[in-house]
Amino acid sequence: MKATKLILFVVAGFFLIFSFLVILAAFSPNSSGVSNFLPGIILAVIGFILIFFATRVKTQPDQPTNVTVNVDLPGNVDMDTIKCKSCGGTLSPEDIKMVAGAPVVTCPFCKTTYQLTEEPKW
Repeated sequence: MKATKLILFVVAGFFLIFSFLVILAAFSPNSSGVSNFLPGIILAVIGFILIFFATRVKTQPDQPTNVTVNVDLPGNVDMDTIKCKSCGGTLSPEDIKMVAGAPVVTCPFCKTTYQLTEEPKW
């Protein structure tokens, strides 16, 4: 549907440009005046009607995008256990969810929710 809107706007732009040129030619010294003025007005009306319909074309909302993040660790890496900051309970990978691009942990024991932060290594 986005292509239809774009095409309608481009065609409307051509109609409006040519209507301006035809109306401008109606006022030249060696033209009859009225004979060029009316087609220019008609072209402008057609251009505005196309713009009206282009703004009324419904676009379908984008489908939600699922993002899967895979972390590939080099070599044999031992993972430390993650403990809850509130109750000290052991957290599993299932307790970690990505919310708005940030890892958020929900403790299954005390139901505390907080964002994971990585401490600097130095």
